[in-house]
Amino acid sequence: MPFLRKALFWSGVAIFILYYPILISVYVKLPLFIGYAGYLLLLGMEGKRGYSYIFLPLLYLLNLEANLSLPLLLTVLSVFIYHMIFYNIVNILKRCGVCVAFISVVAIDSIYFALILVYDFIFEGSSIEINSLLLYSLVLDIVAAVAL
Repeated sequence: MPFLRKALFWSGVAIFILYYPILISVYVKLPLFIGYAGYLLLLGMEGKRGYSYIFLPLLYLLNLEANLSLPLLLTVLSVFIYHMIFYNIVNILKRCGVCVAFISVVAIDSIYFALILVYDFIFEGSSIEINSLLLYSLVLDIVAAVAL
């Protein structure tokens, strides 16, 4: 019975990672979960969690960028920038896990949106539209990270 439960769980995770970005491209009101996936990637890079916390968020972020025609690897770059510059400072609050999750998700999303704006400025394009849907996505991103 535990094997079946584990197999169903990982099947659900795989289906979510593969098909949720496709649903986002069809239904624009669904949240992106960029910050949450980035926070899971940070937890995996700490080494306390398994390799699945590195591989699965990377797969999700790359699949999201490919399906939404976003600049490739910009989400991963924003996570690495946050990890190199801010994470050690924020990690001082280890006892308050909700605080670290909240600050990490907001910072990763902010860095990503700033990098998107810089990318659009350099290449004179328009990757995303800054509107209330991004704020909605950020709020649901924070709720998902705090619920972890």
